[in-house]
Amino acid sequence: MTIRSATPGDLPTILAFVRGLAVYERLEHEAVATEANFAAALFSDRPAAEVVIAELDGLPVGFALFFPTFSTFVGKLGLWLEDLFVLPEHRGRGVGKALLVHLARLAVERGYGRFEWSVLDWNEPAIGFYRSIGAAGMDEWTTQRVSGDALHALASMPLS
Repeated sequence: MTIRSATPGDLPTILAFVRGLAVYERLEHEAVATEANFAAALFSDRPAAEVVIAELDGLPVGFALFFPTFSTFVGKLGLWLEDLFVLPEHRGRGVGKALLVHLARLAVERGYGRFEWSVLDWNEPAIGFYRSIGAAGMDEWTTQRVSGDALHALASMPLS
């Protein structure tokens, strides 16, 4: 197995992995990103995120998309894992764990104070796996999101 940084030539693979993740998470209707979106986000002068690709025998079998965060309490950058996906036929072979280990090493090498991600509460296999590698659930925190019409409505509100 190898893990490598993605290149622009990986855009079709990245999009396919994102679509596969959306199907797994029952969120296909939300997966509207295009290769052009990922090209701009990953390979522009100021990339918003990074992707690593896991390969078995030279074939892409999984990926992780991540970006830096900042913790005011720790006073350091952190690494946020947005998406991790392994093709179903390659699960159980250590690919997911290898991707997480790779990202943990990146976080340590970069001097980051945290490595965090979210998991859907119904995804018991993933939750069990994350606990087995030492991840702790932040059950007292809930994610909040403003998007679509609500985002535009909030942006149009007066500041006071």
